[in-house]
Amino acid sequence: MIVKSLTRRGQRTRAALLRAGREAFEECGYDAVRVDDVCERAGVSHGTFYTYFDSKEALFAEVAEAVVGEMFAASVVGPSAPAGPYARIAAANRLYLRAWAANSRMVRMVEHAATVDDRFGGLLLELREVFVRRGEEGLRRLQEQGLADASLDPRLTAIMLGGMVEHFAHVWLDLGEPAGEEAAVDHLTRLWARAIGLTPPSDSGEAS
Repeated sequence: MIVKSLTRRGQRTRAALLRAGREAFEECGYDAVRVDDVCERAGVSHGTFYTYFDSKEALFAEVAEAVVGEMFAASVVGPSAPAGPYARIAAANRLYLRAWAANSRMVRMVEHAATVDDRFGGLLLELREVFVRRGEEGLRRLQEQGLADASLDPRLTAIMLGGMVEHFAHVWLDLGEPAGEEAAVDHLTRLWARAIGLTPPSDSGEAS
């Protein structure tokens, strides 16, 4: 990455290149994209591209980092989510599926790039660690409250259940398994809750 102090115009140009790069990668795939394709979409010259990025690989790396950040931000269950642990797990699953739907093609390209470049493997680990840590902390709280199976290892459980949700998202959204969002969220949430020993609202009286 070329690091330099940018004017406002330079910031706009750089942002345009990032947007154009992402569009091109998503539409055509990494291998098919040329620097000239990105320049044409962004409306800049070939030479201008190299003012901001030293290669197509550098542009892709920044786009990938942005995707990781967007998926994290889009999947945060905020204070406006329904009260109760079961409802919050459902909200987290719904947000994750939607975040995956918006970014799945880029995530798959990053996974492919990770087979030949360790920095992309690090990005994937960073993304997964965010979700693992969130699930681990949530399970610890439920265990402390006596609402979840205290014998479960919080981190291992978060890794395994998070893997279930991630794999389903891939099969559902990338491979076309037919299922509606409501059914998908319902099943994922019931499986997650039962795995940790959390009683569903229909039995506990928790409001849905």
